[in-house]
Amino acid sequence: MYLLISLFASLIGAICGIGGGVIIKPVLDLLTNDGSATINFLSSCTVFSMSLYSVIKEVTSGKSSIDYSKMIPLGIGSAIGGLFGNSLFSFVKNQFENPNIISGIQSICLSIVVIACTIYTLNKSKIKTMEVKNPVASCLIGFFLGTMSSFLGIGGGPINLVVLYFFFSLTTKSAATCSIFIILFGQITNLGKTILSHAIPPFDTLTLILMIAGGIGGGIIGRKVNKKIDDNTVDKLFYFAMGLIIIACMINIKKYLF
Repeated sequence: MYLLISLFASLIGAICGIGGGVIIKPVLDLLTNDGSATINFLSSCTVFSMSLYSVIKEVTSGKSSIDYSKMIPLGIGSAIGGLFGNSLFSFVKNQFENPNIISGIQSICLSIVVIACTIYTLNKSKIKTMEVKNPVASCLIGFFLGTMSSFLGIGGGPINLVVLYFFFSLTTKSAATCSIFIILFGQITNLGKTILSHAIPPFDTLTLILMIAGGIGGGIIGRKVNKKIDDNTVDKLFYFAMGLIIIACMINIKKYLF
């Protein structure tokens, strides 16, 4: 089950640029009794593996569509935000004796983010976009993305795409590629802090191995599919994924808070 979830999530994530974690997190909340910290860690490891493979392949392909002058400041901000989001998660988790409450809070936040991003994406053709060139502004935007993704345990998700659409006027497929690049930066610091601070939650080793394998496998297939389909098809897959995530979040809110 863990292998199939990570494979499917990473496949869709690599095609659409949502990273996979935004699917893995709510689905594992729904189908397992793993704690929020364990699910965050498993999701982060899977997303890191998928994004690392995808970025290496993109950079070494000789045909990279990533504008590094814009994306590196975003990536640096995301890396710093990953640290902050990790600390924020630990702080909020320690405020509640019942671990279900933090899972419920994450589900509420994620559902709001996904619904808002879906509404924006449906109407993006009517919205005037920007062209941010200031590296400091890009770094601050990246910090926000890294904080959100780390706290929610989603890697990056649809919020990356909306930000890239609005602030940088990227096309759907370019945004998907650049989103994976940003996700990698945020996950490096998020996982690094967890490991160095000895805050690794309990997990099954075989489960982690299978999820990483699924993440890389999904990245391999998803990257190839992304190159062969048009922006319209990518958008349709994005809406399909958002629908699944919203349903899972609604069920999780009821499961953990009511």
